[in-house]
Amino acid sequence: MTEAERRIIAAQGYVELGLFDEAREELAPLPAEMHERVDVTEITLLCLMGRHCWGEALALATKLCAQEPSEPGGYIHAAFCLHELGRTAEAVDVLSRGPATLRTKPVYYYNMGCYHARLGLHDKALTYLDRAFEMDGELRQHARKDRDLDCLRSQLEAHHA
Repeated sequence: MTEAERRIIAAQGYVELGLFDEAREELAPLPAEMHERVDVTEITLLCLMGRHCWGEALALATKLCAQEPSEPGGYIHAAFCLHELGRTAEAVDVLSRGPATLRTKPVYYYNMGCYHARLGLHDKALTYLDRAFEMDGELRQHARKDRDLDCLRSQLEAHHA
């Protein structure tokens, strides 16, 4: 294993532990061309998101979409950043225009549910959330604490009791 590979693996581990500054420190010494790699871009993006640097993270997520247009990750991250920046309608648009592979991911349906809830489109939100819960029942637990879904709390509890 090369020193660069070790650094990338270590940075991934730090991200999983929520240690974003440590992850960035592992990546910093890598040569500039390595920072263009998809895996390094994604780790850096997750660090920025973890530190709530939404504008910078959005720029990297957009770059990731361009690097891997058929992969869902960049679109999910870009939409989340837009939502956090208060641009929720744009977030819905990004996910709607993303690759078909997005529709295989429970997080796509969950996030679309959250975004539609925040936009006041409650029926549509519940439809997306039902699909997310069908695909991954553990998302129900997350939904119970998600502030984006506060406006749907009573419907979710009644509907999914």
